[in-house]
Amino acid sequence: MTRETTSFVYVTYIKSTPQKVFEAITRPDIAKRYWGHENVSDWKPGSTWEHIRANDERTVELVGKVVEISPPTRLVITWANASQANDPSQYSRVTFGIEEYDTMVRLTVTHDELEAGSGMAKGVSQGWPAVLSSMKSFLETGNGIDLFAKPKSA
Repeated sequence: MTRETTSFVYVTYIKSTPQKVFEAITRPDIAKRYWGHENVSDWKPGSTWEHIRANDERTVELVGKVVEISPPTRLVITWANASQANDPSQYSRVTFGIEEYDTMVRLTVTHDELEAGSGMAKGVSQGWPAVLSSMKSFLETGNGIDLFAKPKSA
């Protein structure tokens, strides 16, 4: 039986450079400032990466492998909850495409090979817009947004 998959594509434009956007994704000291997590790896094809909560507990929340890397324009990684790291069927794939676009960058994040209807698919559809908005704000203003903000009551 073939599992049904879905994908999520998010495109944003950032007043920045491809190098700064690439570093915002791959450098732990930068990612924690807008994401609250560090992406830790040596960023070589085949290497592991870990998404670690930037707090005292340093919880590893996501894991994967570097599939492809071409700084500063492309990064492809696999992605799974750390608790499901030993189950190959739980992995999805994230592709970051970084394109110079006049005086800015067009960032396209494609998260595919997601199990349709899964908790991960739901989390991704809500998480990427907030994280990428925070990255954009951080790169343009020096401040990320509150990723844990809740809607104000009417």
